[in-house]
Amino acid sequence: MKIIKRVQVKQVITEKSKEELRKKFEQNKVQLERECQQLLFEQRKLKNKLSNQQHEIKERFEREINMRKDKIAIIDFKMDQLALLEIGSEIIEKEVDALVDVEVGANWEELVGNQAIVIKDNIVVRIDNK
Repeated sequence: MKIIKRVQVKQVITEKSKEELRKKFEQNKVQLERECQQLLFEQRKLKNKLSNQQHEIKERFEREINMRKDKIAIIDFKMDQLALLEIGSEIIEKEVDALVDVEVGANWEELVGNQAIVIKDNIVVRIDNK
C-alpha cells in the first residue's frame, strides 16, 4: 500500500541562492506595485462611468489595493530577513508530497516521521530522516 505524506524542502543559503531569492522578492514586489497602479487606473475609469456607485467602487478597489500593499509589506520584511541570513544557514523553502510504501511489519513512526530534502544551489545534498 502507498500513502502520501508532506516532506519539507530546505535550502542551504549560498551567495547565489541569496541573490536569486532577493531577485524573486523584487520581481514579486514590482508586480504587486504594477497591479496597484492598474487598479487605481481602473477605479478612475469606473468612477466616470458609474457615478451612482462611487462609494461601492472605491471600497472594493481599496480592499484589493490594501491586500496587495500588505503583500508588499510582507515581501519587504522577507527581504530584511534575507539580508540577515548567514551563508550556510538552512531555510524551509516549501513542502512537497512524497509517496511512501507501507508494508506489514514496517515501523509506522519512521514512515510518517519528519523528513526533509536539503538542497544547495538546486542540487540535493542530503535527505534527513527525523
